[in-house]
Amino acid sequence: MSGVLVTGASRGIGRAVALAFAAGGHRVAVHYGHRAADAEETLAALPGEGHLLVGGDLADPEEARRIAEEAEAGLAGVGVLVNNAAVATSPETAHPVASVSYADWQRIWRRTLDVNLVGAANLSYCVARHLIERGAPGRIVNIGSRGAFRGEPDHPAYGASKAALHAFGQSLAVSLAPHGIAVTSVAPGFTATERVADRIDDALLAQSPFGRVGTPEEVAAAVVYLASAEATWASGAILDLNGASHLRM
Repeated sequence: MSGVLVTGASRGIGRAVALAFAAGGHRVAVHYGHRAADAEETLAALPGEGHLLVGGDLADPEEARRIAEEAEAGLAGVGVLVNNAAVATSPETAHPVASVSYADWQRIWRRTLDVNLVGAANLSYCVARHLIERGAPGRIVNIGSRGAFRGEPDHPAYGASKAALHAFGQSLAVSLAPHGIAVTSVAPGFTATERVADRIDDALLAQSPFGRVGTPEEVAAAVVYLASAEATWASGAILDLNGASHLRM
């Protein structure tokens, strides 16, 4: 079974993805940025053996390189990378043009892009180079967002970073296919994680004709499929997972 590196796996979607791969018999590297205790809970919950914990700030290029190397060594090879870690939408990261200061605008944009886009790009580079050097096939799955298409008026840096992540994945899909590496993205809508539990209200539920929001497990199931050998021909795809709450042409 492949070694799987899941970034931002302390809780939420990342934790669900780590659990799903471990349940399938894969060895998993649980990455965290600053939630070490939560990441340890994820690690402890994984079935099977050979899993490990890897901490580090993806906004730092050298940290990204170290994370990739630790996972490569600890898993005896990373075959699947799931780029899930992100600076997410929250009251603390809101930056609407009409009310945010220019200094905070700069700060939030820089941090969001450094983690959500550049960090994912650097880690993808490092993991892909290891795969190429080993002559091994592999998978990269990016966790994007519905917000890349629908817009994020209070969090424009987040929406832009996710749109760029989708585009980055499509570029890699073309460049890495000759090496047997498939690259895909998923674009979840609002997902019921611990971080956003207090934001779920009737208006939010009504966005989907199903009358609910998504679950981390639904996103994880899609990621596991896209990382499978059967999904090779999906390379370059962006899979919408939003319960028909936003339909793009």
